[in-house]
Amino acid sequence: MSADDGTADDGIGDDGTEAGGTPAAGGQDPRATDPTRAPAPDAAPVPDAASEPDAVPAPDTPLLSAPATGLAALSLPFRVVGALALAAVLVLTGLHLSFLFLHVAPANTVSTRQAKAVNAWIYPEFEQNWKLFAPNPIQQNTTVQARASGLHADGTSFLTGWYDLSARDGAALHGEPLPSHTRQNVLRRAWDLYASSHDDDGRPVGTRGELSAAYLTRLATQRLERAGAGGPGAELTRIRVRARFTPVPPPPWSGEKLAGRPAYRTLDWAEAHR
Repeated sequence: MSADDGTADDGIGDDGTEAGGTPAAGGQDPRATDPTRAPAPDAAPVPDAASEPDAVPAPDTPLLSAPATGLAALSLPFRVVGALALAAVLVLTGLHLSFLFLHVAPANTVSTRQAKAVNAWIYPEFEQNWKLFAPNPIQQNTTVQARASGLHADGTSFLTGWYDLSARDGAALHGEPLPSHTRQNVLRRAWDLYASSHDDDGRPVGTRGELSAAYLTRLATQRLERAGAGGPGAELTRIRVRARFTPVPPPPWSGEKLAGRPAYRTLDWAEAHR
């Protein structure tokens, strides 16, 4: 209560604002209607760097590209060589698959016309004993046997019995984790070579006849000497080779019958080769 005029002091100033500068409730800020008052300055604008004369423009940042990989990372000559090598591999793969298909497929016009080229590509590295769509695996076991005649250390002659050379090779390979493929097939291959280059009477057919006979005799001589044929100090002078053909028994569920007994083909005596 003011002592001068007897009115209550409610904290409203002469300009209509409450204490602290807040406009009085229900009133209007006199500064908004007073034309003589200068408007309140707004926030100071941020100067534009581009408008300043002394501003240095920021350099352009180049875009980083991913490093090239594969053939793109090589120079042009190396890329050309790589492309040619890749094309050669693709052509060779396609050629091999084509020859392999013609070899295992049933006989047709193309395979018959190109038989010489197909056989030259497939044999002997990729020899097969079956045909696609018409399997014809080997249905008999072929074992090579040999016997020898010669002289003992005291000069007396001897004649051995038959040695099963194939069985000895099989026994030597039994139990080996990595058996030799060559050792498994060398005797059978030697016999097949002899049989294909001689007729049924033992006469050579073609240019490989004498070579195949000498090769088979040499193998038999080496195996018999290794087996100790004739005893210590014996000298082998003549060798005789024969093949035993045993039909493979059919499985129980097939209903097929065993095709006969084992057959033999015995060759003439030949001079021992070492």
